[in-house]
Amino acid sequence: MLPFAARRSPVVCTGGCVASSQPLATGAGLDILKKGGNAADAAVAAAAVLNLTEPFSTGLGGDCNCLFYDAKTHSVLGLNGSGRSPQSLTLDLLREEGFDEKNPLPPVHAHLVTVPGAAAGWCDTISLFGSKKLSLAEILQPAIDLAERGFPVTEVTAFHWEKNASTLLRPGNPHGEDLLIQGRSPKSGQIFKNAHLAQTFKELAQSGKKGFYEGRIASAIVDVVRKNGGVLSLQDLREHTSTEVKPTFTDYKGVRIWELPPNGQGIIALMALNMLERFNIKELGHNSADYLHLLTETIKLSLADSSWFCADPTKVHVPVNELLSKPYCRQRSELINLQRASSQCLHGNPSEACGDTVYFSVVDKDGNACSFINSNCLAFGTGLVPEGCGFTLHNRGCQFSLGVDHPNRLAPGKRPCHSIIPALATSAATGQLLCSFGVMGGIMQPQGQVQVLLNMMEFGMNPQAALDAPRFHVEYVKPGGVWKVSLEEGISQLAAQDLITRGHKVNWPVSGHNRSLFGRGQIITKGTWWKLGPVASGEDDADVLWAGSDPRADGCAFGY
Repeated sequence: MLPFAARRSPVVCTGGCVASSQPLATGAGLDILKKGGNAADAAVAAAAVLNLTEPFSTGLGGDCNCLFYDAKTHSVLGLNGSGRSPQSLTLDLLREEGFDEKNPLPPVHAHLVTVPGAAAGWCDTISLFGSKKLSLAEILQPAIDLAERGFPVTEVTAFHWEKNASTLLRPGNPHGEDLLIQGRSPKSGQIFKNAHLAQTFKELAQSGKKGFYEGRIASAIVDVVRKNGGVLSLQDLREHTSTEVKPTFTDYKGVRIWELPPNGQGIIALMALNMLERFNIKELGHNSADYLHLLTETIKLSLADSSWFCADPTKVHVPVNELLSKPYCRQRSELINLQRASSQCLHGNPSEACGDTVYFSVVDKDGNACSFINSNCLAFGTGLVPEGCGFTLHNRGCQFSLGVDHPNRLAPGKRPCHSIIPALATSAATGQLLCSFGVMGGIMQPQGQVQVLLNMMEFGMNPQAALDAPRFHVEYVKPGGVWKVSLEEGISQLAAQDLITRGHKVNWPVSGHNRSLFGRGQIITKGTWWKLGPVASGEDDADVLWAGSDPRADGCAFGY
């Protein structure tokens, strides 16, 4: 059984800071900062090490997204690093193979491999936002060294590696054992090496994006997908591009919260905050029954709305401005009942819960910030390992709808609704950076972001305390058509019982390793605005970085 409280103090520093779910990744990012790299350079270094040390969650076989805060211009920039479906994959083809909305693809089917966007996303993050002082080879070198000499596996990582190792041993996947030791997952403290991944990193470092999307690696990806019944092609890989995007935002009580626009689900967090702004949150009491009722009903409304409008905007019209408008959110908040009555559950279709992702954050000495997220979707994704590559291919295609009338329906060359969402917060008045933060974990991500942000803004918690605090998780369960509210150990039985009385379907208490349901977050703030307000950070601490790392993972925050 894992202890609930981390009981750690927040990390405080001034030179630069990295927070991730793996100590070695945090260290690699910090080393890059000390060598003169900026927040974007350090984020990519951390991403590469996380591919090695937490391979069930993340890697080059998946997607990435990032937000970058430019301290010189006080601007927030965005990069969508998600991939698209194969051009030959259609709903008609799936129907011919016996798959439809009532009989969806199994989660490890090769048809669910969309073009992996992470490699291009890493390269583009460096080229668009990087310091230009370090080469891609220098940034990837820490991960290459660790892959060749080996690293000791951490405790929580070993648990999830073992839990999901069977995905690697699926039929038709001869190279799945490349991520095992003699057919078994590595134990906590055991040294694991990945020479194939080291070689993949070297080819990416030498040739850039072409080293991944053309040549040996691309051929190996297509080969394993097609041998397992998929239709991904070399042309699909060759034509892949990341997309620079204009981040979307909302203001909550003086703080401007930034998210990537659809196909990402960041709008869920923004809609929820727009509704919550009307309420006196602090007066309700942290994790009281009234507080949990208000937040869960708000999240339900946001999830239900986004389930129809979160899709690839290049393929369908996504009315983001309408959804985020204050009048619309005021009308929606009228539906939130704070009385002791049954909650009214909307019929929604939220994204599938998939919690195998890494979120990490970097702030450098100049005040630039990179909020970065990388994911395999489900654990090890499809589990398919391309020959000689050392990583698995994700199954992000599971987030397409197979309904013919749904905006997020599967179509050739289309990005699916995407659950991975980095976040940033700035002062709405001055544009100054306040916070780089995020919480990974499928549909937990927007509701986790809302909870940790309110922990700081409404209840004055420091970044570490905000992450330590117990959380709730809301999901729509299609069998039976009900909303389920899971409450983490540390939320009182009295509050849980009160929610049941109001009509909520409650799962309490969730403890131990099952707490992974509530995601794993990282936070770095600039100054103590979470105590003093978004414009009130004093001169004495305005340049001090405060950081926290989620106790539900193996990681840490560290600075200099």
